[in-house]
Amino acid sequence: QVQLVESGGGLVQAGGSLRLSCAASGRTSSRYAMGWFRQAPGKEREFVAAINWSGSSTDYADSVKGRFTISRDNAKNTLYLQMNSLKPEDTAVYYCAVEMLRWNIATRREADYDYWGQGTQVTVSS
Repeated sequence: QVQLVESGGGLVQAGGSLRLSCAASGRTSSRYAMGWFRQAPGKEREFVAAINWSGSSTDYADSVKGRFTISRDNAKNTLYLQMNSLKPEDTAVYYCAVEMLRWNIATRREADYDYWGQGTQVTVSS
């Protein structure tokens, strides 16, 4: 079991920045890939970014490429998402997730992920 707790969400004006964190605990001695997903009101959850165990491979949704940066600190068991140039359409609940099996791949497939956090709200005002 892996427990995930997101933090860092909040209200920000368009063009601003936020940094999300996701702290992992439990079975953290194993290797795992991690990802960020988001769900806006009335919409399905969608992929945002992913990173493999070593951090050597990342993947981004086209909508955030060039604005968001995913990173991780394995010594701290923490995943990050630096979000710059935020837009109102980035408003959503952001979830982090862990993928245990294919830990060397930055997968964007939601079904590949085994554990999920409770989410943190990001609201971008225009």
